[in-house]
Amino acid sequence: MLEKVMFPVTEIPAIGKMPKGFKERENTGYKFIMREDTGQILSCMTNDYKLVKNETIVNKAKPIIESNNGVLKEVRSFGTGNRMFTKWEFPDHKVKLSKNDVMSPEIVIANSYNGVVGVNIIAGAFRMICSNGAVIGIIAKKYTNRHLKSNVSLDNLDSVIEDTMNKTKLIFKDEFPILMDTQIKENHIVKFLEMFPIQTNEIVTQKLITDKPKSFWDLFNVGTNVLTHNVNRNVQAVHSVENQLYPKIKRMALKEAKIAVA
Repeated sequence: MLEKVMFPVTEIPAIGKMPKGFKERENTGYKFIMREDTGQILSCMTNDYKLVKNETIVNKAKPIIESNNGVLKEVRSFGTGNRMFTKWEFPDHKVKLSKNDVMSPEIVIANSYNGVVGVNIIAGAFRMICSNGAVIGIIAKKYTNRHLKSNVSLDNLDSVIEDTMNKTKLIFKDEFPILMDTQIKENHIVKFLEMFPIQTNEIVTQKLITDKPKSFWDLFNVGTNVLTHNVNRNVQAVHSVENQLYPKIKRMALKEAKIAVA
């Protein structure tokens, strides 16, 4: 599967074709990023853009992930190849959350040749990755680095990947059990409803009535189900809910767990 994103790319100076009477410019301050296998131009970037090849990222990440028994789960390429992501899972650390719900730590590594995203490394447990590359689920840690020549931290990808994986494993070990074992109360339902845009209240309420969540994990599943199946994903407010859903539910669960112990 990795072959679809490991194609060769190169940089070509963008020479300016000037109007009659003006001298041709060899240095316009821009360059083309081109696929060498097809000749397709993937983007036109400034000279400050640092080309970070998919092949470089994958070759750095793959041995580290595989040494932790990670398994490649999905590879996607967008457009003519100007954006990509790979998703890996770690089945040795699976957690059974309910009879039909088993999750593994996952890591998503994304890159682009058109400046849409830099080098993105996102770890967590994902319910869905949309056709545009948007991630929905539990983000344990996110590393983002822009393609700039001055950005030397791109050279530290190996330590970033290792740290990101370790953070994800801790969440599965320390946080998920609390969400599963801590019961929700009426005030938690109210706070949950307040996370969503008012126009979705009827949808969310109906889902709460149907699913009858008892734990914070149940409540989180109601939220992800609504976000992935029942709302207009072109609305910006929906993506804001995605970003805050797990952190807010986690905070409520930790607070309630402390009260229960006390």
